[in-house]
Amino acid sequence: MTAHLETAMLMAAGLGKRMRPLTATRPKPLVRVAGQALLDHALNRIEEAGIRRTIVNVHYLPDAIEAHLQARARRTGADYPVSDERSKLLETGGGLVKALPLIGDKPFLCANSDNLWINGPVDSIEALAARWDDAAMDALLLLIPQARATGHKGLGDFHMDANGRLSRRKSGRVAPFVFTGVQILSPRLIVDPPSDVFSTNIFWDRAIAAGRAYGLSHAGLWFDVGTPQAIPLVEAGISGG
Repeated sequence: MTAHLETAMLMAAGLGKRMRPLTATRPKPLVRVAGQALLDHALNRIEEAGIRRTIVNVHYLPDAIEAHLQARARRTGADYPVSDERSKLLETGGGLVKALPLIGDKPFLCANSDNLWINGPVDSIEALAARWDDAAMDALLLLIPQARATGHKGLGDFHMDANGRLSRRKSGRVAPFVFTGVQILSPRLIVDPPSDVFSTNIFWDRAIAAGRAYGLSHAGLWFDVGTPQAIPLVEAGISGG
């Protein structure tokens, strides 16, 4: 069953510590790469896939993000509800729980604002939506082969079997796929939080244990924009330089 994605959530509440000093005066989602804020790169991909409503969570320098979203809404006509985490940073899992009343009860796209991706031969969000099987899945993650994970320094995140079902990288080992920060989640997974502050990893582990976590390989470009030093490398990669 193809998912008809009506809503996205963009994770934009982080402190951006690794991006200092650029984040001393601006939130990380508003750091500019190749002439645009990271936030806009992500929203452009989301809206190209036909999603016109994106929830954005805020914590660090939230007024700047809200003003940016209001200006963008005037240009695009899209809807950007804000999930307000000003009082307490909730991490990714806690942020999803807080935003759930805005998300509703249908499968939704979730994306991080600090990864930058460019579509290959197909639109990757549309490919995720086409791959979604609500009867079999609670999570469908867009993955990139480790060899093409530009700027990523880790050992990989997941193994994927022939059917696309995911398992975790074993400690001390290497895994062939890296999470791109883009995924479809079912709201039925966003239940029974262990606390108010926690990572989405908790939900993924539940889905993996139930055999309901799947992956899809991204055919385009992907960049981990984690530090100021990464920005010129990303810009060169985008331009083909």
